[in-house]
Amino acid sequence: MSDPLDRIAAALERMAPAPLSAPDFDAADAFVWHVEPDRLEPVPHVARVEMDLLVGIDRSRDTLLANTRHFARGLPANNALLWGARGMGKSSLVKAVHAAVRAEGHPLKIVELQREDLPTVSRLLNHLRSSRARFILFCDDLSFSHDDQHYKSLKAVLDGGIEGRPDNVVFYATSNRRHLMPRDMIENERSSAINPSEAAEEKISLSDRFGLWLGFHPCGQDEYLEMIRGYCDAYGIEIDDATLRAEAIEWQATRGARSGRVAWQYFTDLAGRRGVAL
Repeated sequence: MSDPLDRIAAALERMAPAPLSAPDFDAADAFVWHVEPDRLEPVPHVARVEMDLLVGIDRSRDTLLANTRHFARGLPANNALLWGARGMGKSSLVKAVHAAVRAEGHPLKIVELQREDLPTVSRLLNHLRSSRARFILFCDDLSFSHDDQHYKSLKAVLDGGIEGRPDNVVFYATSNRRHLMPRDMIENERSSAINPSEAAEEKISLSDRFGLWLGFHPCGQDEYLEMIRGYCDAYGIEIDDATLRAEAIEWQATRGARSGRVAWQYFTDLAGRRGVAL
């Protein structure tokens, strides 16, 4: 009979994820990080919107594009937090900027990381660090609840610990929350703490670690209609202004919201009715 310690060691070895072999970063321009087992899955076709179709976010677009160009050229660049209203093009902008910088001749790659996989980020960074390529590490819809410990893993990306963040990695995240956690949780922690000013500081300070804060706000009706008109022009769908306005306003009323996402949803319906493939 084998020693109990040997059996325990063998069981732990079976449970441990297999080490990831050296990824083939030439396989694609975009990857998704998966765990159990660790792997970088190539994405042959990224679902993205052309930069010119992103309306009403000119300042954020120009700022993020300039920062990404600096990074792609090997110059200093900041991590970026894109925060604000739902459906206003935060994640679309990140993907569009990546495409635009690549089109300028820079071999920039993008790796998507899920919030739930943040505890494994140190393993991912070790693989990216060993590559000559430059990477945007992208986490969409990032936020934390009051008892969520994943935020500690995020510091490995933003601060890098003793090793420092790899020079060839910049981190872009989107969130509906400016401080990455609900305001009522911040207030609850402050009100129940011995030292209220320090109670939520550790979590709130996460957003301070992003060098760029880019805010996205709800769009007005004119911007909403301009987005749809832009989609129609780009895909060759002819519709008069009066009809588009009436239908689009009715569509937003049924959704109870007005945003870039709602504009695209109306356009998708319109394209379907007109028999136009997207």
